[in-house]
Amino acid sequence: MHGDGPATVRTVTEAGRDIETREDCEQLVRAFYARALSDPVIGFIFTDVARLDLEAHVPVIASFWATILLGARSYGGGAFAAHAALDAKVRLRPGHFARWLALWRESVDAQFCGPRAEEAKAHAERVARAFEDRLRGRVTGEVALPAGVGLPVTLHGPGGER
Repeated sequence: MHGDGPATVRTVTEAGRDIETREDCEQLVRAFYARALSDPVIGFIFTDVARLDLEAHVPVIASFWATILLGARSYGGGAFAAHAALDAKVRLRPGHFARWLALWRESVDAQFCGPRAEEAKAHAERVARAFEDRLRGRVTGEVALPAGVGLPVTLHGPGGER
């Protein structure tokens, strides 16, 4: 293809190689934050709300991605609590998650291609969806009841028994 549409196929030489090392993960995270910090949609969340210390944050997030993509087991934190604290300061909206994902995909695609690069994008989508759902109270397996009708029922087991 000629690069004139969304179905453009890139070669390894155009996009780089696949994500192979922790250093690759750190390079990817830094590339993402280079975009995100100056982004007109989400940049303020990092700079003004979170007051992100990039040099302290990058190694942690690189460890997260090395654990996910390389099996490094170097990340031991829970990322949701920090995002819930951010949401308490400024409501994280669907557009914020969509923009985060777009910048992440751009960062991955600009440098890497291959199975791990694709997994980095797919996992980011799962994380964004899960965080957004948890922040908005849309928990998988919860049955919505009419207002004033007790507690929600959580489904358990392979058949979703109540």
